[in-house]
Amino acid sequence: MAWLPVAGADQVAPGDYIQVDTGSLFILICNVNGELMAVEDKCSHDGSSMMGGSLEGDEITCPWHGARFCLRNGSALCAPAYESIPTYPVRINGRNIEVDVPA
Repeated sequence: MAWLPVAGADQVAPGDYIQVDTGSLFILICNVNGELMAVEDKCSHDGSSMMGGSLEGDEITCPWHGARFCLRNGSALCAPAYESIPTYPVRINGRNIEVDVPA
C-alpha cells in the first residue's frame, strides 16, 4: 500500500463526495460530518460506478439498483448487493487528501 495524494483538502464538503482516479482504480472520497472515508467506486452487484448515488450518514446508495454500502467497512447493507466493497485508509496531509491504495 502507498499513500497517494488524490485531491485538495478542501475539495469535499461535509455530506458530499468526489470520484478520484488513482491510475489503477476509481475511488469515492466521502465526507461524513467532517470525517473522510474512501471506498472503491464499483458496486459489488454489477460493477457499475456509484457516482450520482445518494450519501446518507455513513452509507452510500448505488444509483442503478439501490444497493447500499457502509462507508466505514464496505459491507453490503441490502439487496441486490451481497458482497462488500473495498475501503481504503484516508488522511489529510498538509493541503492534500491522501488515500492508502495498493501499489
